[in-house]
Amino acid sequence: GPNGEKTIVQHIHDGEVDLIVNTPYGTGGRLDGYEIRTAAVSRSVPCLTTVQALAAAVQGIDALNHGGVDVRSLQEHAEHLTAARD
Repeated sequence: GPNGEKTIVQHIHDGEVDLIVNTPYGTGGRLDGYEIRTAAVSRSVPCLTTVQALAAAVQGIDALNHGGVDVRSLQEHAEHLTAARD
């Protein structure tokens, strides 16, 4: 970093990061975001780039923490959603 501290990219390369949430804003964020995503890919670190992806990840983590998840076909999932609305 500018004051000698490690950058997020260095933390990623050092294996100190398990999950990245990167929602770039403006042009400066695009360059940083590219470097962060490239480092994430090189270390196989999951990288969420939208608020919607973060929300889905939170729901998935919450489901795992509270009893797991069921594997269903899309048709079964649609039936479950329809039944829940009725």
